[in-house]
Order: sequence, then structure tokens, then C-alpha cells
Amino acid sequence: MAIDPLPFIDDAIPQYAVAVTQLIYFVVTFAVIYVVGRAVIVPLVDRMLSARDLDVHARRPLKRLTRIVVVFVGFGVAFGFAGYGNFLTSLATIAAAATLAIGFAMQDVIQNFVAGVFIYTDKPFRIGDWIEWDNGTYSGVVEDISLRVTRVKTFDNELLTVPNSALTDGVIKNPVAKDKLRLQFLFGIGYDDDIDKATDIIVEEAEKHDGIMDDPGVSVRLTELGDSFVGLKSRFWIDNPSRSDFVKTRAEYVQNVKERFDEEDINIPYPTRTLEGELEIHGDEIAGFGEE
Repeated sequence: MAIDPLPFIDDAIPQYAVAVTQLIYFVVTFAVIYVVGRAVIVPLVDRMLSARDLDVHARRPLKRLTRIVVVFVGFGVAFGFAGYGNFLTSLATIAAAATLAIGFAMQDVIQNFVAGVFIYTDKPFRIGDWIEWDNGTYSGVVEDISLRVTRVKTFDNELLTVPNSALTDGVIKNPVAKDKLRLQFLFGIGYDDDIDKATDIIVEEAEKHDGIMDDPGVSVRLTELGDSFVGLKSRFWIDNPSRSDFVKTRAEYVQNVKERFDEEDINIPYPTRTLEGELEIHGDEIAGFGEE
């Protein structure tokens, strides 16, 4: 008995036609969203990041992340528009379960990633800035900022790879974030020395130094009456601070003041200690030290 193939063909053609139509819808929809995203969304995000004055190195990973989001959105919308509802639901379920598992396994990575985004948006420091963190335990110059870690070169020429969360969970000190930096130094003079004369010398040496700003000017205050000295604290400002300028300027200034103090016979006293007690002597023995 012969089997007529036409009914099978007639039944298969509509099924293939529907599948081909869905595939065309999927491809066209994805292509449109991808092209529009690359042509409109990515440049728009780039302009927004530029408006926030982010550096090029900071904008690059965020733009890459935007392109990835565009691809995912394109896939999702294309699946739905093509009528792959059941497949899309299953894919979403699997993706949610995978995301949950990955989230538990990569908590630290995600935490550092989010911290990196905050660093990019809040801009507590930039590449080239001198920063201190962990209560001053660590310090150095920022060499690179990524979405997971920040690389800092210490002043001993060591490279520290710091998780971003370590820089966002605590206090960061950025001495060079502003256009100027105030420094201070405590000068100690003897109780018999002329305080006004010493103050004039401290101010004059600050005004002579090219690295110290005239406006705001230097100020000197008596802040401490120590056991063996009178403390005069000098506060002065430097322009366009960096660590090398800070160390050099303060060292030269303190040396100049010390030399002037020597010329003007102003004493910088050494710390003194007074020991009290008594020593008893009995014949040939000293109390506590008997002969054997």
C-alpha cells in the first residue's frame, strides 16, 4: 500500500514557515537593538561619563559594560518579539539560578566591582594622586584604577594591588586633591628665650621660601608648654602639592629656621629627665649590692 507524502509535506511546511519567520523576527529585532544601542546608547553613556569629568581609563570599562548590557537586552527583547516565550522563560529561570550560585561564589569579586563603580563615580582620587588609607598604615601614588582593584606605588617603589572595597569601606586621605595643602611643624625653644623674636624668625623664613605661599600667609601660635621647651607651632601653605614637594619644602624650611635660631642664639633644648631617690651606704656595702 503506497503512502502519499503530500499530507506530511503540507503539515511540515507551515511549521517550518513559522520557525523561519520567528528566526527572522529574532535576527532583525536583535540587529536593530544592537545597532541602535551601539549608535545611540553607548555614545550617550560616554557623554554622560565625560560630563562627570571621568578619565579615559575610567570610562573604558564602563563603556564595555554598557555594550554587554545592550547585547543582553537585545537577546531578551528579540526572544520575546520572536515568540520564544517558553524558551525565554526557561532561559530566565536558568539564568536566575546561575546568577544566585555565582553571586554566592563571587561575593568578594562583586563587592570589589561595586566599590570600583563608586570610585569611578565619586572620584575620591585619580591616577597620580598621593593617598593614604587604613589609618595611615599604607600610602603611595595611584598608578591604575580598574573595576576590581587599584594599583598603588609606595614611596619605597613597591607596587600594592589593593581591592577596591578596602578603599571604600574606610577613610581615604588625599592630601593632593585640592590646589593647596597646609603643613605644620612644632618648633621648641627654651623657657629663657625670647618668644617674639623666635616667632619673627619662623615667619621670616617662611616668607623667604619660594615653595611656601604668601596668601594664605604663615601663622605661628604658642601651643605647648613642655617639660623642657616652649612649643611654637608654625602653619604654612604650599601650592600644587605632591609628596616630593611636601618633604622637600618642609625639610628646607625647618633647616633654615634651625640655622637662624643658631645665629640668633635661640636654644632648642634637649629633653631632660630628673631622677629622684636615695642611696644608702653602710660601711663597705651599698644597700642592695652586697659583697659575695
